[in-house]
Amino acid sequence: MTIVRQLLEDKGRAIYSVQPHAPVLEAVRLMAEHHVGALLVMSGSVLNGIVSERDYARKVILLGRSSADTPVRDIMTAAVLTVSLDDSVQKCMQLMTDRRVRHLPVTDAGGVIGMVSIGDLVKAVIAEQQQQIAQLESYIHS
Repeated sequence: MTIVRQLLEDKGRAIYSVQPHAPVLEAVRLMAEHHVGALLVMSGSVLNGIVSERDYARKVILLGRSSADTPVRDIMTAAVLTVSLDDSVQKCMQLMTDRRVRHLPVTDAGGVIGMVSIGDLVKAVIAEQQQQIAQLESYIHS
């Protein structure tokens, strides 16, 4: 069973963030620049929230707000779900499914040390399944 620690070892611990007072336009530019669908909203090392492309679409575009004039804090999700290094991929997928989110910050000792996305989890599940299939085929042929 794969755990978050293993995912971060493979993908890295890059953290992309934006400050709460930054304009939403800056957040969208950062997401595009880093090819990610969400950013952590942080004041220094303190996690204030998370902002995603979905937040932008629903809370700015659909409401006719200005991306340049709206601060990130106005559209971010403040109640952020987090996971730890020892949580399983299955637990993370269950959290994402139940709470309808696509990104989970990873925390350790009270600080954010990485982020996992639904894509990271799906990739891990597929790799596990391929490994199991290869082992079964090897067993059958021996």
